[in-house]
Order: sequence, then C-alpha cells, then structure tokens
Amino acid sequence: MPHASSRDSTSPKRRALACPKEVADYLGVPAPTLYQWKYRGIGPQVHKAGKHLCYRWVEVDAWLNRDMDLAS
Repeated sequence: MPHASSRDSTSPKRRALACPKEVADYLGVPAPTLYQWKYRGIGPQVHKAGKHLCYRWVEVDAWLNRDMDLAS
C-alpha cells in the first residue's frame, strides 16, 4: 500500500485525529476503500465522534507498519 507522503507522528502540526479523506490521501487510496475496509474489518481502526468517522494517526501508522511487516 503506497502512501502519498511521509508523516512524522510526533510533528507538532499534525492533529491527533484525521478524517477519512486525510487518511485516504495519506495511504493513496480512494476514501470509499476506507469505508469498505471498515466494513470488512481489515483497515486501520476507525472511531466515531458523534456521527463522524475519525482515525487516530498513531493507529493508522501502526496499522500501516504492521501491514508492511506482514508483507515482508
């Protein structure tokens, strides 16, 4: 899974939570793919804030690293 850019989890500019569009851009996939992964239980962990979905960058990075380790 390619990702568009490298992000530093400790960056002061980076918010703790991200919307699906931000995560999709980061992972280089369409946003509907994230919704499909959520439904299938295979993507990064997603949380609900009211009626909105959000992702924790720490969990997205952990999922990406875990997924990359499994591919090795």
